[in-house]
Formats: sequence, structure tokens, C-alpha cells
Amino acid sequence: MQTFALFLLRRRRWVIGFWLVVLLAGGTAAGRLPDRLSSDFSLPGQEGSETQAELARTYGVSADLGCLPVLTAPAGRTIARADVTAVADRIRAMGGVQVLDYGGTGDPDFLTEDGHSTFLLVYGPQPAGFDDPLADPVDRTVRAAARERGLTAAVTGYNQLAAGSDTGGDKGLSVLGETLVGALGALLVLVFVFASFLALVPLLIAGVSILATFLVVLGLTTFTDVSFVVQFLIALVGLGVAIDYSLLVVSRWREERARGRSNDEAVVTAVTTAGRAVLASGITVAISLVALVVVDVPLIRSMGFGGMVIPVISTLVVLTLLPVLLSVAGPRVDRPRLRTEGHTSRAWSAWARGVVRYRWAAAGVACAALALAIVPVFGLQIGQSGSDSLARDGVAHDTLAALRTGGVGDGVLTPMPLLVRSGADATAVATAAGRVDGVRMAVVAPAARGGVTEVVVVPEHETVDNTSVAVVSAVRNATRGLPGYIGVAGRGAVVLDYQRAVFDNFPYVLGLIALVTFVLLVRTFRSLLLPLKAVLLNLVSVAAVFGSVTWFWQDGHGSGALFGIAATGALTFWLPVLIFAFLFGLSMDYEVFILARMREEYDRTGSTSYAVEHGLGRTGRLVTSAALILFFAFAALAAAPGTDIKVLATALGAGILLDATVVRALLVPAMVSLFGKYNWWLPAGIARLLRVEASPLTPDTVVPAGHDAGSHPQVDDSAVADTGADALTGDDRGEVRDGSAPVR
Repeated sequence: MQTFALFLLRRRRWVIGFWLVVLLAGGTAAGRLPDRLSSDFSLPGQEGSETQAELARTYGVSADLGCLPVLTAPAGRTIARADVTAVADRIRAMGGVQVLDYGGTGDPDFLTEDGHSTFLLVYGPQPAGFDDPLADPVDRTVRAAARERGLTAAVTGYNQLAAGSDTGGDKGLSVLGETLVGALGALLVLVFVFASFLALVPLLIAGVSILATFLVVLGLTTFTDVSFVVQFLIALVGLGVAIDYSLLVVSRWREERARGRSNDEAVVTAVTTAGRAVLASGITVAISLVALVVVDVPLIRSMGFGGMVIPVISTLVVLTLLPVLLSVAGPRVDRPRLRTEGHTSRAWSAWARGVVRYRWAAAGVACAALALAIVPVFGLQIGQSGSDSLARDGVAHDTLAALRTGGVGDGVLTPMPLLVRSGADATAVATAAGRVDGVRMAVVAPAARGGVTEVVVVPEHETVDNTSVAVVSAVRNATRGLPGYIGVAGRGAVVLDYQRAVFDNFPYVLGLIALVTFVLLVRTFRSLLLPLKAVLLNLVSVAAVFGSVTWFWQDGHGSGALFGIAATGALTFWLPVLIFAFLFGLSMDYEVFILARMREEYDRTGSTSYAVEHGLGRTGRLVTSAALILFFAFAALAAAPGTDIKVLATALGAGILLDATVVRALLVPAMVSLFGKYNWWLPAGIARLLRVEASPLTPDTVVPAGHDAGSHPQVDDSAVADTGADALTGDDRGEVRDGSAPVR
């Protein structure tokens, strides 16, 4: 790291020039990227996904219902079949849609109990993002056609409920708007931390990191599909990660300046110490995300590729551009100097001394809090949000409520397309499916030209989570043995397929992430016990977050008060994997920041208590500030459209705060204090294998409480800075040896 820092400082103009070009190119890429992103939710090799693909090839529509128009006759009249046919034909005339209705089938199950209203099943192509481009045209067409026949019309459906209210739905902030909101919150924290114009430097680094990431992800879309969700993660996670990493390096630079080092000596030392922690953190986050690539699901794999780029680019910018900027302009922007880093934080040092003194009580309180948060996770349901959580008012909500009042269950939101080969008895398949308990009706659609016939099976209740999809399995079992059976698709089938494709393999992903992270941290901390503790605590912390999300969103204890969204009943199938991967990596950041500094202080003094006090005294404020910055970023992400993105944002935000407070500020120092000298043990054999210095067991040194680092005999770290300065400068310590401009 020292050699790397010296290399950068000798080539400052080249570094700045390179990132300036990347910044300009990234600005262009940010505008082009949304059109290149994918909304592919397919599951290759799974029955539901393969059936959906066949349905798209033959009928040209998605397996998910696009719209559910509801026609209502005037008071005192019942729906006439001819009127329904006329409205349905007007929808078909739009092209690219499939309509199943009472007029075409004559099936009375399309009617409410009083015959006063009827619903139509309208399918369209798979939308490319949050908004269905057919939704508004279908709505206008249905209303106009219904008026001509003397009927009233309204449109509901799962997508319409998810879109929000009567006025067109909550579109949320744009990606740029969310980023600006997150940046404003981050700026407030940075102004508090630095109390100078230096607060702008991490924001500049974050801007370069975000645009550079957009550029790289745009290149990735040439080789692989990347989910549209990644654009939100790049903007907000990239903002938080880049600022967090910058915060650590800049704070260490200020600390070294306060000790009397020259500017470039301080830069070299900051990169050598804090930069090494940033490198380890960035690799850890990247590993936790790239492990998603082993899951054979395009959506999850694309998030793994796209998410991995975020910490990698942020780390690269922080370790290259930031040292050069500090070298060129650091002292000039560090004004006014209302706060310095010359001493450890008195408040955090006092807190650490209290934790060390009452370590058993501190560990007990932290464990109790985590256990309380974990309890709800045992009721976690996987699937999609229930209809009640999607909208509380508006036309879509009121229309569904009217159907329920008329005896039509909410299963009409999640019908199951069942495909059979032409020539087989589709009517027999429909009859068998219709006899299954929990099925309202099964309707045979006109045969497609591709030699396939669709049977649409409508359940009594919506099939959106792993407790309500039993009817999907029952329909599969009842029809699978019949001639011509191809498969069942739809939202319920997707839930079953994701359980099989993702969660059955998830333990392997978890094991891979934990193993690689453990090995990396053994090298970083030169310890066996600290990495093991870090991995286990991260798993416990993530479990606590899932418990909190289950309680808040799935069970509805707070989602209604804060977001106006009722209990979701389940977490969307792709969310748990993504939440785990991001939280595991981001939480490990703080572990690395704190323990790397504790290791440094222990190497100086040989005292565990001193290492805990001064390590937390130096990093406690930084970790808390970094957590607040990420929290503001995720709070901005919660303004994005769609319940799923809100769940993701609140889960990540709550996880970061829980980890930075209960885990890192309370449980970690308590456990390090309890483990004593065993924290720092790394046998010589393992050390040689990992190419690091061994760390034998030695008795703890006793250091008086509150004793300052500068007054205690310790390993002198000035050699690092002096070596860097000698390499930078000539005999007069003012000229660079390669003949370039003086370095001061």
C-alpha cells in the first residue's frame, strides 16, 4: 500500500486526468443505462418459467395478468352477454392482448353473485419495468366502450394495485432525485464530522464513483442481462459506500496531520493504514455479492454482477483519486479548522472503557436485543406482497373490494395459465383443474397457432406466498398425468419455482460467502478468533434484520403508519437473497474499520483493553457517521416506486443502524475484551500459508485506563511515514527524486 501511494503521488496529473475522462463518460452512460437494463424474472429449467416462455412464444403474452376490467350494469339490470362481447372485442382490436370474458365463454363464474357485474381477464406482453405500457390504453378503451353500451367500467389488477392510488400512483423520486436527497443527508453528517469544506471531498469522490459504476455496468449489459433494480443500488449504495470509505481515509489523513506529519507523509500513512482497511472492506462486500452469481437465476445473477461493481469501483476511486486530491488540495479545503483529529473521541473512549469494565453485562444486553429482533423471523413467508398491502384507496382498490362483496375472491388477481398440446383434450384438463379444492373456475382459451392450447385456472384466493400456493401444487398434481400436459405458470408458480431454484441452493451460497470472507479477514486481522467472531456476528445481525423486516412489513407493525401500506403477508422471493448479500458485506465494513484499528493499537501496546478503548475511540464516531450516511441513502431509496424497493431500502437502512449500534458499538468491544489475548492469535503455520506475519499468544499488557497513546511505550509508527517521505523527496525533503515539481 505504501509503494502504491508513492506511485500515485508521483503521477498525480495522470490520475486526475484519467478520472476526469471517466467522469465525463460516466455521465453519458448514466443516461443510456436505463434502456439497457432487463426485467427478466425467468427461472431456466423450472416448470413455471419454461411454461411462461412457451406462452410468450405461442400467445405473445405474459403469464401474469395485465389488467382486470370490471363492467357493471345500471341499477336493476344484469350484465348482458352481448355487451360484454362488444367491450372485449374493442380491447382485442388494440392488438397484442389476450382477453377471456363472459361474452366469449358464457361461463357464469365470470359474474358476481347478483349478475350485476362481470370481470375480464386481459393479458399483455411482459412489461419492461415498473410501469405496464398497456395499462392506460386498456383503461381508456374499456371506459369508452362501456359507456357506449350503457355500462360503467373500472380496472383493477395486481399491477394496478401496486401502482398506487386513483391519481396514477406514487411514481416516487427519480434515480437522480433519490441520489440528491441521499447526498444532502450525507453532507449534513460530513459537515458535522469535519466542520470544514473538507466535507465536500467525499461527495466529489462519491460522484465520480457512481458515474464510473454506471459506465462499467453499461459495458456489462453488452455481455449479460442486468436487472433494472441495479440502477437504484448503484446510485444509493454507491453513494453511501464511497462516502464511508472516503470518511475513513480522510479522517486518518487529518489525524496524521495533527501529529505533525507533512501533507504527503500524512497521505502515505493514511493509504497505508486506513486504505488497507478500505481495500479489505471493498473486497469483502464484492465477495458477498459476486457469490450470487452461482445462483442459476438471471435476476439474482445480474444483481450479483451489478452489485459487485459498486464496492469495487468505490474502492478503486477512494484509493487512487482521493489520495491525489488530498495531496494537491487537502490543506486548502480543510478550513475553517473547527475540529481536529489530534486526540481520540472522549465520549467514545469513555464508552469503550465502560463496555470493557462491564463487558458481561454489555454482551448480555446486546445478545438479548438481537434475540428479541430475531424471534419474528421464524414466521417469515416468501412470495409476493398481498393485495391488501398494495393500495388502501383508489379505483383499483375499490373495484377489487366490490368484486369481493359480489362473491368473487381475490384469486382473480393471480390466475394460472396451464398449457396443453393441441390435439389433447383441453376440456378434460380444464375439468380436472376445476375440481381441485380452492379453484373458482378453469376456462379453455382459443388454441394458438403454435400447436398449444391454454387453460386459464382461476383460484378462489390469490396465490402470492408459500402458504397460499398449495392450490398451485394441487392443480399441477391433478393435471400433470393427463395427455398433452406442458406446465402451469403464473405468480403462484413463480413462488414455487423460486423456492426450489434459489432457496434450496441458498445454504451453499451462504457457506461460500462465509468461507471466503473468513480467509480474507484472517489475513487482514492476523487472527483466527476475530474473523470467526466477525462472520458469526454478521450472520446473527442479518437474522435480526430479517426478524425486524418480518415484524414491520410482513406482519404490518409499522408499515401502515410510516408508509401507508398494509401488512404484505410475505417478502418478495428475490428480496431475502439480495438483502442478505448487501447487508453481510456492508456490515462487515464496520467490523473491518473497528477491528483493524484495534489490531493496530494492540500491536503498539500489547494491551487488549487499550486496543478496545483507543480503537473504538478513534473509529466510533466514524462508524456512527458512516452508518448515518448509508441510512440517509437508503431512506432516499425508500422513496422509489413499488413496495418491494421500499422493503429493500428499509431492510438495509435498519440493518446498518442495528449493526453500527448494538453489534459494533456494544457487542464487538465486549467480546473482544472477554476474549483477551486469544483475539490476536495466529499460528505460524497458518500465517506462512496466508503469507502474513504470525501472531503468537502473549500475555496482555496492563495499561492505565484513559492513558494516551502518545505517552505509552509502543511500536513507533513513524518509520512508515518516514520511509514514504524519503521515497518521495530528495535530500532536502523538498524535491521528488524523479525530477518533478516539489512536494510539500
